[in-house]
Amino acid sequence: MRLKTEEIISGGYLVGGPNVTQADDAAVYLIDFAGDLVMIDSGAGRSSSQIVRNIEMLGLNPSKISHLILTHCHIDHIGAVPFFRERYGTKVLIHELDAQAIETGDTIKMAANWYDTTFPPTKVDQKLKGVHEILKFGNEELHCLHIPGHTPGSISVYLDRGGKRILFGQDIHGPFNKAFGSDTVAWKKSMQALLALEADILCEGHFGIYRSKNNVKDYIERYIEEYE
Repeated sequence: MRLKTEEIISGGYLVGGPNVTQADDAAVYLIDFAGDLVMIDSGAGRSSSQIVRNIEMLGLNPSKISHLILTHCHIDHIGAVPFFRERYGTKVLIHELDAQAIETGDTIKMAANWYDTTFPPTKVDQKLKGVHEILKFGNEELHCLHIPGHTPGSISVYLDRGGKRILFGQDIHGPFNKAFGSDTVAWKKSMQALLALEADILCEGHFGIYRSKNNVKDYIERYIEEYE
C-alpha cells in the first residue's frame, strides 16, 4: 500500500520514494523556501509525473523547483534529473567527485546496471566542492556536507528550521561496492561528522524518517557497529 506525501516539518515534505511513488525510487524530499522550491534527489526516473502530481497536491508549483540537489550519483536518486532539468529549467547540483558519472552516463558508477536501465549523459549545473558548502535561500541556509564512503562524492544536506535540525542523510547505511568507489574508512569518519550535527530528524534514503536526537544517533551508530 502506498503512503501519501508527508510533511516532515513546516514546508518540508516527502514527495517520492518506495512507498510513495515507485518501488525502485529512493526517497525524494522537497523544501519550500517561501515559494522557491528545492528538491533533494529525484527517484529512479519512472515516476516523474507522480512526483509532479504529489507536489501539486501539496498546493505547490513544480515549475518553482529552482534547485535539485543530488546526494550522490546512483540511478535510484538521480533518474528523473533530465525530466526536471528540461521541463522546468531546474538547476542540478552534485558534488564534483560524483558529477562525472552523470555527465558521461556511466551505468556502472551509477549502479544503473543494477536496475537494468541506462541514463543519458546530462549536464550538471553546479559542482559542489570541498567539505561544506552553504546555499542561501532567502534568510535561510541549506548546508551541503561532503560525506564520502558510499560513493566518493556522497553528501548529506541539513537545514535548521523551527528550532529543529533536519538531516537529509540518503544512503548513509551503504551499501559498499568497489565499482562505486566505496571507502568504508572514509565512511566511518563521515558518520562521526553526522553524529556531531546532533540532528533532531533524519530523512533517510530507503528506510524512512527518524525523529528525535536519540533515534537519529541510534540509527547511525547501529550501522557503524555493523561495519566494525
